[in-house]
Amino acid sequence: MIFYFIITIGIAWLLQSIFGFWQIRHFNQTFAEYRKLGRVAVGRRTGLFRAGTVVLFVIDKRNKILRASKMQGVTVFSRIRPLKGFEGKYLLKIGPDDIAPHDRLTRLAIEDALRTFDIITKGGDIPPKKSLLQKIMSVHTKKRGEI
Repeated sequence: MIFYFIITIGIAWLLQSIFGFWQIRHFNQTFAEYRKLGRVAVGRRTGLFRAGTVVLFVIDKRNKILRASKMQGVTVFSRIRPLKGFEGKYLLKIGPDDIAPHDRLTRLAIEDALRTFDIITKGGDIPPKKSLLQKIMSVHTKKRGEI
């Protein structure tokens, strides 16, 4: 009985790996297509138990948005789809009214794309996001320092 359980877990892991590879390949192919059209501003908002979201804005030399897309979902079946309402606008002039119609995770990903684009255009480096373990460890060390 346990043997079948281990085999089932192994097959599930293998399928997850294959589908994850296809998803990453699809994203990379789309990103390469977008790079041929212009610069690409990318924003992301990861979700631990909720849908993660990645937004892509293809912009020209004047920062006008040529194409806007997003990939959102919990599973490896998520694909890049058009993000309505941004084409023809200027990236740096996107305001709260432009992002208000979208869901919370999409709004956060758009804000991340704007923040990242601003940092890069000013010649800065994007600070790496902390992993879950790093966040737990920093909270733990803060608590130890307060005692």
